Amino acid sequence: MFGIPGKSPVTLTPAAAARIARLMQKDAGDVKGLRIGVKKGGCAGMEYTMEEATEIAPHDEVIEQDGARVMIAPMAQMFLFGTEIDYKVSLLESGFVFNNPNVVDACGCGESVKFAENG
Repeated sequence: MFGIPGKSPVTLTPAAAARIARLMQKDAGDVKGLRIGVKKGGCAGMEYTMEEATEIAPHDEVIEQDGARVMIAPMAQMFLFGTEIDYKVSLLESGFVFNNPNVVDACGCGESVKFAENG
């Protein structure tokens, strides 16, 4: 929808691709991929959303990499260009991390972000 020809809007690290591929294999393959988006909320103004998707919506941007599939919701595409998605595991927590060059501020807990104003 808002794509740049020949350039993937989002990239996955090997760890993220492996985790998403594992999620897609559970439930007898009913999960088609991970749908990511953004919504208003949190102390910085916007939050990322993630859900296991059982179907690909007509206007989703689909990224396939190393056996993993990510769908970007149409309204989130402009906020996610250039984003690298990683999967981190530490002693106390594990989860997906968005390394997004469009973020200008984030709350202290890291749950919400503020994007650069498009002028």
